[in-house]
Amino acid sequence: MCAIAGITGQDISIPLKRMLDTLKHRGIDDSGYWIEGNLLKGDICQINIPGANRGVGHHLLSIVGHESTQPLVDKDMVLVCNGEIYNYQELESCFNLELKTDSDCEVILKLVQKFQEDDLVLSLKRTMDELDGDYAFALIKGDELVVARDPVGVKPLYYGEIPSKYWAFASERKALWKIGIKEVHALLPGHVISNKKIFQLQKPFKDNLIALNQPPSKEILKKELLKSLINAVEKRTRGLEKAGLVFSGGVDSTLLALLLKKLRVETTLYTVGTENSPDMDYACQAAEFLDLELKTYVVDEDVVKSTLEPVINAIEEFNVMKIGVGMPLYLASSLASGDGLKVVLTGQGADELLGGYHRYLKDYASGKDYVQEVLKHDIENIYKVNLQRDDAVTMAHGVELRVPYLDREVIKVALDTPVDYKIQDENDPLRKHILREVAQDCGMPDFIALRPKKAAQYGSGIHKILIKKVLKNFDEESFLKDLRGF
Repeated sequence: MCAIAGITGQDISIPLKRMLDTLKHRGIDDSGYWIEGNLLKGDICQINIPGANRGVGHHLLSIVGHESTQPLVDKDMVLVCNGEIYNYQELESCFNLELKTDSDCEVILKLVQKFQEDDLVLSLKRTMDELDGDYAFALIKGDELVVARDPVGVKPLYYGEIPSKYWAFASERKALWKIGIKEVHALLPGHVISNKKIFQLQKPFKDNLIALNQPPSKEILKKELLKSLINAVEKRTRGLEKAGLVFSGGVDSTLLALLLKKLRVETTLYTVGTENSPDMDYACQAAEFLDLELKTYVVDEDVVKSTLEPVINAIEEFNVMKIGVGMPLYLASSLASGDGLKVVLTGQGADELLGGYHRYLKDYASGKDYVQEVLKHDIENIYKVNLQRDDAVTMAHGVELRVPYLDREVIKVALDTPVDYKIQDENDPLRKHILREVAQDCGMPDFIALRPKKAAQYGSGIHKILIKKVLKNFDEESFLKDLRGF
């Protein structure tokens, strides 16, 4: 949805502007700043409020055309938020709130005011417990600055400091590097920082989810999984006329395409790969079954070479696996942006929740309970393995990524599902069985529903080009030094 940044310290107005300039690609539709009680909106070329010691800023990516520019100010509170609160209308009604803007994020301000705990962190815990959404936000109340991140970590947030000079946060690391902060940390999902103290308020799931003595039947779980997925897709496409779907032709993305059709969302499919790569072939077959428009980006060595530096600049690190996975998503987002789309969906999270990866077979040998713990661990850590990368490469094109499989209800149902319904044995070539059965029940043919999992970087053919041809001559150290400034 946007970019946020903020800073406390000495004479902060100019460094705040530098951070926001670095993040402009994340929100090209409008901008706003709050600095020591001064609310400034619009694309401001220069800000200099001498002696200011705290401020926040925001760049807006307008998704449905009528979102309010931030920061939002109400009484003694100031809010900047990157994300969506999917249940804001229900909260408005349930708590009898009076929202004054058309921003869903305003509900955060109103709930904090409603709960009015003496401790702002306690007010935020009660507020975040009510929120259904993907978000990262900062709130100023009186002299206190608090930053927070959603319990799964869908939206990124980083922070760091120069001792005795600045403490700052931003949606991307490069904004903090820009003002000389070298040691940058990711705020953990479900955590808040208040006056530099860190508190964990939420987890992506509740412990002891499975009732081991009497788990629900597979049929009940299949119905609950489908219902939660339909709701998750509906939330993430509410108000949209069109959406994009990053598409491999596998069961995860094809099921999302079926649900988008069911919800009558006009959808374009985007596939990236080398000529005749597995993803290209399967995507064409699946698109024909779906009767949906498929747009492809054919990749060769020259494309990989020209895309390498922008991808590393986006993900802000040199990690071959992340580059290989991020590049197809980067190129798919460029296609979506060229079509005027601002939202794309992906199947991210399905494999972690439902045991899709081949590596889970090794874990199965240690017992089903161990597999369940590994799946929970992977969901707790998906923010740093996948989500930060995926957000960065899509937002590089001004396109917002939405991930229905990481909806809180989908997570609950999936982790309530016994391992037996996901993996049959330690030689299982398919895995994710309950999702495949749900897909078949929705009319998906077997050649899609029973297609074995192949990782994005391998299915697209990009990994082979990267390893064998492109990375050999790439000056990693020099590029990262230029990116970080140190």
